[in-house]
Amino acid sequence: MGDLGKKNAGRVGLPVMAACAPPERRSPVAARRGAGKPATAPIVGFVSLGCAKNLVDSEMMLGRIAESGAVVTGDEDAADTMVVNTCGFLESSRREAMEIIAELAQRKRRGELRRIVVAGCLVQRDGERIRDAVPEVDALVGVNNRDDIVRAVWRLDRDATVDRYLGDYHASQAGTWQDQGRLRLTPRHYAYVRISEGCNQKCTFCTIPSIRGPLRCKTPDELVAECAELSADGARELLLIGQDTTSYGADVGYEAGLAGLLRTLDGACDGADWIRLMYVYPSVLTDEIIDAIAASERIVKYIDMPLQHISDRMLRRMHRRVTRRQTETLLEKLRRRVPGVALRTTFIVGFPGETSAEFEELEAFVRGFGFDAAGAFRYSREPETPAGRMKEQLDAPLIEERHQRLMLAQQAVAFERARGWIGRRFEVVVDARRKDGAVARHAQQAPEVDAVCLGRLNAAAGSVLAAECRGTDGYDLIIEEVRRSEERQRSDVAT
Repeated sequence: MGDLGKKNAGRVGLPVMAACAPPERRSPVAARRGAGKPATAPIVGFVSLGCAKNLVDSEMMLGRIAESGAVVTGDEDAADTMVVNTCGFLESSRREAMEIIAELAQRKRRGELRRIVVAGCLVQRDGERIRDAVPEVDALVGVNNRDDIVRAVWRLDRDATVDRYLGDYHASQAGTWQDQGRLRLTPRHYAYVRISEGCNQKCTFCTIPSIRGPLRCKTPDELVAECAELSADGARELLLIGQDTTSYGADVGYEAGLAGLLRTLDGACDGADWIRLMYVYPSVLTDEIIDAIAASERIVKYIDMPLQHISDRMLRRMHRRVTRRQTETLLEKLRRRVPGVALRTTFIVGFPGETSAEFEELEAFVRGFGFDAAGAFRYSREPETPAGRMKEQLDAPLIEERHQRLMLAQQAVAFERARGWIGRRFEVVVDARRKDGAVARHAQQAPEVDAVCLGRLNAAAGSVLAAECRGTDGYDLIIEEVRRSEERQRSDVAT
């Protein structure tokens, strides 16, 4: 299951039988030029890297590509055009992206590809430096030029000057922006809903504001419409995401904020069983938001709230705008006012200047609090950030040692909490079928980042079943399906 819980990142490719648009449609470029014959439609493969926010961008680009008449394929060997939507958040993510781009360049040199298009955060961050490293790249599409992906894909002249779509913050999306009309990469039964883009928090270790820009939010009406579209497409679980979901509404004058949005979606999203809140920022998690989570029927009692550290000095250096005492008060309040709430968090180990005592304070906090799930990042030095310019940068071996120690501390907590599920009955949603059974989740497990439920379930993906936990396998729960008649009998006896 991973170390402290998987983070929602990594390489995502299209399913092999992806939907595709009819190849006989004329290209947008040819149509504008008044060409008499339709251009040959590109056959497009797609690789999505990074977080769930990036995945939504990938789904939007795929939707536009398919609508343009290009053929979208999940078989990379069949593609003559490859798009890589990159992550540029950490050095490790940039290295992964450049390795994939270099592999595609080798295919192009062998004559197996006609075109390579690179999009996303790494493009916004590094621009032409990508082509300096890999000259075979044919087009660069920044995060603020997402809709230009169609023009980038349809340019089939291998000798043409490289296409560059590298606008400033949202220059190509003046006014409203939306994420409807996506070709989704998630399983049909769940979908990500990006309620905001960008961030105003300015944590000293983070590159997101320089890449994605300041906070901007969709209106509640736009989000209700987007959720309705996703539910009509089969999504029964909606995951609310953004760089900082807690500050929702600040830029659009929506005074009710995230609390108001949660109540609105709870009442309006009839097609959703679960609405899950991700990426909560602790210093702006208000009593009103907590009350909305507690009172709303569809809002899952689950909060993903990255804390990053617990030492007051480290929190100040990270510019987190919160203290240890405030953090502990908030966590206690959540457990008191939202009964049964699952709390997930992430931490950074090895931040510049972190002393042994400060790390041990963090380690003891993890052992003592008992998070339902916790992840850890090794500090990654990003030279353009304030933290990257700090003195007292720690050596990689020390950071690795502390990462391993924190992993083991949370592992003991997670295993104990998993054993606490044995004998309990609950509903699960099936995520995937396997030869030896199925992978499912209960309400306190988010897709891709948390532990799962494993069992010999005879049900298709998306099915909702009653189950009982019979054991554990590390982080994961071993479950068996409970017949509905048996569940009713048990309820009658309890009554």
